[in-house]
Amino acid sequence: MNYHLRMAAPTDRRTLDRLALREPARVVRIEPPRHAPEWRPWLESLGFLPGEAVAIVARGRPGNEPLAIRVGDSTFALRRAEAACIEVEDPAR
Repeated sequence: MNYHLRMAAPTDRRTLDRLALREPARVVRIEPPRHAPEWRPWLESLGFLPGEAVAIVARGRPGNEPLAIRVGDSTFALRRAEAACIEVEDPAR
């Protein structure tokens, strides 16, 4: 059999799961995985909307999961996979 590995294209996309602890950011958009399109309306209902301030305020142990995420005036626990679909940018931009 002939197997071909498909490598992901490099991206400049910055996602919430990759922020340093307490690093301020702003939500740009939500790109849910194909297997979980329902994550977009769920995350939006929690307040993860374009322009909202976000930061990781704590990481669980072991494995750095879940992440305690501050969005606006609320704090939520998200799995890394959920945080990875939230694109963010520097709040000064």
